[in-house]
Amino acid sequence: MVIDISNIARVLLSVLFFPTMFQDAFLEFSWGGGDEFWVMASKRLFLLLPTLAVIAGCWVSIPSVVTVIFRSRRREFVMAFFVTWWDLGKSIVSFWGGILKFFLNLTWAVVGFMKITVFSIWSIIREILFLPFRMIRSAGKSVVTSQVPWIAVFLTLFWCLIEALIFTYVTSPLVMDTLSNITGEQLSLTFLRIPLFIFLFFVVLGSYAVLSTFVSAVKSKKISAIAGVSVIELVVLFVEVVFLYREFVDSLVPWFAQYSEGFELGIFWTIAIACFAWFGIRSISWFLFAAHGTPTILRVIQGRGLGIEAVEESTSERGATFSSEFIKKLKNEADWVSTKGDELLASFMLPPLQVVAATVNFFALLVNGRHLFELPFTSINSILSSKDLLDGIVPKNGSRRASRSAAPQEA
Repeated sequence: MVIDISNIARVLLSVLFFPTMFQDAFLEFSWGGGDEFWVMASKRLFLLLPTLAVIAGCWVSIPSVVTVIFRSRRREFVMAFFVTWWDLGKSIVSFWGGILKFFLNLTWAVVGFMKITVFSIWSIIREILFLPFRMIRSAGKSVVTSQVPWIAVFLTLFWCLIEALIFTYVTSPLVMDTLSNITGEQLSLTFLRIPLFIFLFFVVLGSYAVLSTFVSAVKSKKISAIAGVSVIELVVLFVEVVFLYREFVDSLVPWFAQYSEGFELGIFWTIAIACFAWFGIRSISWFLFAAHGTPTILRVIQGRGLGIEAVEESTSERGATFSSEFIKKLKNEADWVSTKGDELLASFMLPPLQVVAATVNFFALLVNGRHLFELPFTSINSILSSKDLLDGIVPKNGSRRASRSAAPQEA
């Protein structure tokens, strides 16, 4: 019986190089060079990578099957070989499903992002429109809940402005006549009232400062301080009564004269009524707001601070520009964008990487006798770094020594 060696060699070579029978046709079909653009793009998107993976798996399968002859653990190797092809098939199907999933996620992400953009623009417009009301509410809340008596400070300054304005109007003729007699020139009333108003404002504010100092001295029960401040308070009383409140009472004399004939007030009653007016106005304003506002103003003027401990407040309670609801919504939308971005990245990377990993497993099985990657990949975190992969492949020094010492015993 004559055996044709050439035919046997031809059959063996055709078996060993069987991928050459179909790889060109597969590659040409998956490349789709002569097709329309959409058909060509679809083939390259869905078929090119799986075709390359199948062809690579076929080529690596040839030496893998040949090495079965002299491998020690043939049974486990053959089972791992079949599992590798099974993983490749699953990864290809997952690749096709992953492409569809990616486009669905992309569409949903674009729709969600447009929705977020529209609602964010509307929220910003609404926040800008309601910003003045929010600032007023925040300012009112901070004034009411603050440890600093801001209301008393504002009322004290406002009352000083009112008194200065009234006394400026009342004393302007007297001051203008006095300065005109001194200078010999007729001064402008408008030019005179501005510096007179500033001067009287500080005079009134200074009188409240002296009164605050007098009250503090009485509380401390220091006789020397009480006596000294009492003298200063009497001087202040004399100055304000004679130069300010007296003029105020004189301006009321025509009103008194309307209801009585031959009315003459006299210097005594003029000074007395002025003193009563000073005492009544100072008492009412002091007990209502000046008792709390004047010490705070004095601490600020003297550079001693507000006299309270610094209280740390959150950003939302410091007169925030935007409402807490708007900031919370922005944070939620930012979290949504971050989560959706991770999902898009995972749906874009995992399908092709699983096909590549299944192909690499053929080479790892041929060289190392076991798989390099554990499929399927469930998330981006399941893809190990290169260092972790090398640590899993290359044994440590202790394991090498153990394997070397165990080798003679097995022999």
